[in-house]
Amino acid sequence: MSHLLQNYRRADVTMVRGEGLIVTDSEGKTYLDCIAGIACCALGHAHPAIAAAVAEQATKLVHASNLFGHEPSATLADELAKRTDLDRVFFCNSGTEANEAAIKLARKYQWRAGHPEKLTILACTGSFHGRTFGALAATSTEAYKEGFGPMPAGFGFTPFNDIDGLKKNLDGNVAAFIVEPIQGESGVNVADPAFLLAARKLCDETGALLIFDEIQCGSGRLGTFCAYERFGVKPDVLTMAKALGNGLPIGAMLCTEAASTGLQPGDHGSTFGGSPVPCAAALAHLRVRDETDLQAHVLAREEHLFAGLHALANAHPGVYAAPRGMGLLAALPVVAPHEAGAIVAEARARGVLFGTAGGNSVRIAPPLVITDAQLDAALAVLGEIAKGL
Repeated sequence: MSHLLQNYRRADVTMVRGEGLIVTDSEGKTYLDCIAGIACCALGHAHPAIAAAVAEQATKLVHASNLFGHEPSATLADELAKRTDLDRVFFCNSGTEANEAAIKLARKYQWRAGHPEKLTILACTGSFHGRTFGALAATSTEAYKEGFGPMPAGFGFTPFNDIDGLKKNLDGNVAAFIVEPIQGESGVNVADPAFLLAARKLCDETGALLIFDEIQCGSGRLGTFCAYERFGVKPDVLTMAKALGNGLPIGAMLCTEAASTGLQPGDHGSTFGGSPVPCAAALAHLRVRDETDLQAHVLAREEHLFAGLHALANAHPGVYAAPRGMGLLAALPVVAPHEAGAIVAEARARGVLFGTAGGNSVRIAPPLVITDAQLDAALAVLGEIAKGL
């Protein structure tokens, strides 16, 4: 790996294969995966239905460009429209690209509607929407932007879960308000349903589009297919990626018929967006989800996970605080002077993979097919680590 660009802080581990929730490194050591490629591998690793769909599609058609239609993308668009109650779908390769498309859609929508003054993309403090310039400009954490300035103009921020602040900042100059129903990178911070409901009302009043970034918290991670279903507030635009293709590179921006008028032929595109192989993987993911009633499984595991996390916080108050999250997306805050990164490294040494998130927290985002026994095994390692601190 000596020639790879050193823009990641990789652990000194090389993964070579995975099956279900178990991944194996180049030394033959196995790990229980409770981060799933940062919430990507919804069905775990090497799921037979995903592998079969990818292999079969690869023998038929790998790429056609968007000069022509093809069956996998058309079928997937139909499936996503049905499951999200939205009307139009744009495919791309990642969550960042999905958010970039949503930002461009919002600006062009207002311009086509005769409101060129409505330029501002309003986001929340604590937001993370991606690494390309538009998505980065909508990300509030300055550390991600340092050295990349100047950022594109026309972006603003409002405090997360602050309705009064939202009323002040979501004015007639706002083209769209983009918000994560659960902020992943900044610490798995859950939106207050009243905050999202206020956003819906204010967007309706001002003509702004409401964009939900469900890249990390969507695609079934909260039990329901869309995160917005658990909050009872429907957006005009929704972005998803990560788990959609069970780890294959695919992102999607979905929108209402009215919002879709913002982008017309020539306005936006993606060479590989909606290519047949990742679309086939996504369709297989959706089929398995239906066949196994994954929604009920996730909701049951949610109860088990959070009961276990609260028990850890109660048993080790000098190490852990009360958890945050919903579904199978959780953060376990670590009490200073202890560090989440050190706990994650020690868990990895003991054979369990977690991640970190903002607020000095251990991030838990396992494959959605995890069992109670596997959750218990993972949480037991966190308990053992706490005993030794």
